[in-house]
Amino acid sequence: MANKGSERFGTNAIMTDPEESPNRRGAIAGLLIAVAMLAVGLWLAHDLTAASKMQDCLMSGRTNCNVIQPAQ
Repeated sequence: MANKGSERFGTNAIMTDPEESPNRRGAIAGLLIAVAMLAVGLWLAHDLTAASKMQDCLMSGRTNCNVIQPAQ
């Protein structure tokens, strides 16, 4: 009888709670969704900023609005 108690509360016992795993999975899934939404938001902000700069250049009457990449 004492052996079961020591296994249950001993240092070598694996502490698993059946209700804890789904909560962790949900938290990890939520974290991954938040990171994905942040990445999409940053990409969208960058893309919209570039389009706005191009539109401002074209609306000012310029014809050479393309970005020139320097030779590497």
